[in-house]
Amino acid sequence: MSKSFHVSGKRKSAKSRATIKAGKGNILINNVDLDVYQPEIMRLKIKEPLMIAGNISSQVDIDVNVCGGGVASQTEAARLVIAKSLVEYTKDDKLKRRFLDYDRHLLVADVRRKETGKPNDSKARAKRQKSYR
Repeated sequence: MSKSFHVSGKRKSAKSRATIKAGKGNILINNVDLDVYQPEIMRLKIKEPLMIAGNISSQVDIDVNVCGGGVASQTEAARLVIAKSLVEYTKDDKLKRRFLDYDRHLLVADVRRKETGKPNDSKARAKRQKSYR
């Protein structure tokens, strides 16, 4: 029986879930093959953890479901969950170190969010920031 892992990740309001198992190197993003995923710049960004992992990525199948957010935050969430799933599948500290050296956001979620609007005002901040306090 082959091992299978479920991993999740977030970026802004985009949430992604991945299932990784032994296979032939098929990567699906929302049931779309990664080779035909559009736009192309986002496809290349998603492929970064696969290129860093090397031949490990050709030995596993990864199925990613992403919902919420925009195109860019969905891409960031997908690459986060792909990298986390590869590390969890292989349990390789050298691979984890390579991901962290290349880009820390491959394994660590970016927790920044949009600042909320304040009561009785339509904006999050004042028109002009005050510095006399």
